[in-house]
Amino acid sequence: MFESEQPSEEVGGGPRRRFDLEDTGFDEVPAKYRKNYRRWGGSRDELAPNEVLCPVCKVIVRAHVELRPGDRVYCMPCMTRLEVVQGETGSLEAQVRR
Repeated sequence: MFESEQPSEEVGGGPRRRFDLEDTGFDEVPAKYRKNYRRWGGSRDELAPNEVLCPVCKVIVRAHVELRPGDRVYCMPCMTRLEVVQGETGSLEAQVRR
């Protein structure tokens, strides 16, 4: 689900925060992975530091650790590989990897 190309100290300047994920009832993936995804609540939905929106299927991909630019995540519902980037507004966004 989550992999980083660079050590966390080089990318973000310190250890990553860890998050406990709860099952959100997202039933489009096997039960084992349901806590790693949730439905997007629309434009007013605020993302946590461990979440990023999949631009393909509009599902929130969640990680156990804080996401940083350069991290790669996988969206299982649409089978897309994504890379986390810093958006124009300063927030984290996901782009499809080529």
